[in-house]
Amino acid sequence: MFCVASLVPSPPALVPELGGAAGAAADSAVTVLRGAVLKAVGELAGQAKRWIVVGVAESDGVFDAETAGTFQGYGVDVRIGLSESANLENPDRGLPLPVLIGGWLREQVAPDVVAVARLVAADASAQECLAYGARLRAELDSATDRYGVLVVGDGAATLSLKAPRYLDERAEAVQAEIDRALSSGDRTAIADLDQKLCAELDVAGRPAFQVLAGLFTAERTDPRVETLYAAAPFGVAYHVSVWYPGAAA
Repeated sequence: MFCVASLVPSPPALVPELGGAAGAAADSAVTVLRGAVLKAVGELAGQAKRWIVVGVAESDGVFDAETAGTFQGYGVDVRIGLSESANLENPDRGLPLPVLIGGWLREQVAPDVVAVARLVAADASAQECLAYGARLRAELDSATDRYGVLVVGDGAATLSLKAPRYLDERAEAVQAEIDRALSSGDRTAIADLDQKLCAELDVAGRPAFQVLAGLFTAERTDPRVETLYAAAPFGVAYHVSVWYPGAAA
């Protein structure tokens, strides 16, 4: 049974060993973001001991509960697994970032959780993403175990001069609408995100956001959403929220 979904971003700096002095400071932007992320994932852990991690990569991919990886490619050999039985002695050194983030959050919040990761292609259309989410919801609703979905995705990376993709003056308005739609659970607005424009503004999480919307296709009304964070401290938009299912149609 599907219980809840949490949406988090994927900056490697969430991992304290990768955040440097800024990541360790109690009042830093990274620490505030990390606190919101851990709270959202804690809600997931409180309701389900089986997770599906959904993220975006160059192509579709599935990673089972035995998957282990390392953040070595981001500067420090911090190892993660998607379950307690994952072999951390032989990590995948090329594991996509959403899987690494999902595994690290599992270990921080609920080490007894068993997770699997399912990645969607960055160029997947809105229709494909929505259908993916709807199929996943049907699959989980038919399961006897309680499942939570951890959605990992970033917003526009073009919101300041120091952003990874530099400043694009269109990004602020587009991201404001994305944040509004995510905060209100506006499935229609999320489904209508312009794929080409999102690619130009480097909204890397667009497919993940649309899978999230697809999870709630069967709902009669937009889901109840608790937003814990929405800001762009480094020119990249990060959104943290928890989505609760209601009555199915």
